[in-house]
Amino acid sequence: MLPSLFISHGSPMLALNKTPAHAFLRGLGKRLSPKAVIVVSAHWESTALKVSVSAKPETIHDFGGFPQALFDCRYPAPGDPELAERLARLLDAERVERGLDHGAWVPLSLMFPDANVPVVSLSLPVRWSNAALVTLGEQLSALRDEGILVIGSGSLTHNLYEIMPPDSPMPLWVDAFAQWVNARLSNGDREALLDWESAPHARQNHPTPEHFQPLLVAMGAGGEATQLHHSVEHGVLAMDVYQFA
Repeated sequence: MLPSLFISHGSPMLALNKTPAHAFLRGLGKRLSPKAVIVVSAHWESTALKVSVSAKPETIHDFGGFPQALFDCRYPAPGDPELAERLARLLDAERVERGLDHGAWVPLSLMFPDANVPVVSLSLPVRWSNAALVTLGEQLSALRDEGILVIGSGSLTHNLYEIMPPDSPMPLWVDAFAQWVNARLSNGDREALLDWESAPHARQNHPTPEHFQPLLVAMGAGGEATQLHHSVEHGVLAMDVYQFA
């Protein structure tokens, strides 16, 4: 059975910059051989749940102000309309045609650079309760038995208003929140994580919740949590990766 994963994708420049997180994701992909990937990205927010049925999802460059080399990146992984249709029925989700936003294609391009693993995008219903997002993950859990990798792509901390130079140290308010999350995940304290907004400095680390919410989906889809990677970029972007096995 494959684990589910929470991946902190940070800045889109993760695709090009040889950071510790970049190197880690390169290695992580070599340890996994999924038949397909279901990804819930912070950059596809919705009210109602949606699933992309695209057979050839385009690479979406949903950002600005970065070098041309980033806009030249393409990730031509195929979709999986049959899996998408199963998800639509299982989850009562709306069927749409949509490409891969950078929360999906940036980490996947590092993990599976040959773009030969089918990818199905599932939207992030941001108005759902934390408990409902965990339940969504639980509904995906059985697919792991079939060799399908469930990924929640967000960022453990994500306050772009406080962005710093790339190699800046992590401020205490970022570290305190990251350690709180790690402790609760390590102890299996899901009740505390359902109330993560009450954690130390939660609002300062997440002025809006969409980059934390994919963790709840990944948590629901898996079991015991293990921190696979921790690093920081731009001071305020904790690049943690968690496995739920």
